Amino acid sequence: MITAGDLRKGVTFEMDGKIYVVVDFLHVKPGKGAAFVRTKLKNIVTGQVIEKTFNPVEKFEKAHIERKEMAYLYNDGDLYYFMDNETYEQIPLNKSQVEDALMFITENMNCTIQFYKGEAFSVEPPNFVELTITECEPGLQGDTSKAGTKPATVETGFTLQVPLFVNNGERIRIDTRTGTYMSRA
Repeated sequence: MITAGDLRKGVTFEMDGKIYVVVDFLHVKPGKGAAFVRTKLKNIVTGQVIEKTFNPVEKFEKAHIERKEMAYLYNDGDLYYFMDNETYEQIPLNKSQVEDALMFITENMNCTIQFYKGEAFSVEPPNFVELTITECEPGLQGDTSKAGTKPATVETGFTLQVPLFVNNGERIRIDTRTGTYMSRA
């Protein structure tokens, strides 16, 4: 069990049958009245963010999230198959569980799968990936009216802004946390 007074960033706990992770917190001790804990919580399954205030003595069940490195194999309709790199066991996940990661992962790429009580609920791509540009306008030398960037689409279908000197067919490095161009690969 964990009390609301013990809540810190990154702590996962169960409340009302749902699993939340603490995004932000503030312990408040007003001059009058009892102390309280103001939090910003994210539902780890749906991604919904809520703000909630707790009495510091409220108790919650601590949730243990297991993370496992797995390789993305292929998709078959709305099912996406991942393989455990140690046991070679394959698990299928629904499109809704992998939708955010699909923009950055290609076949045979390693990802982090999050499990709660043995059930996979989320896929995290690596922080940095190298992908090939499939579609982008040629950059015109001296064209700085658009702050030196142009749209480019990579092999997964994700579109991002890249510098003018980057061309079709080049491999680029992308930060998956922000979806921004880092450098040429």
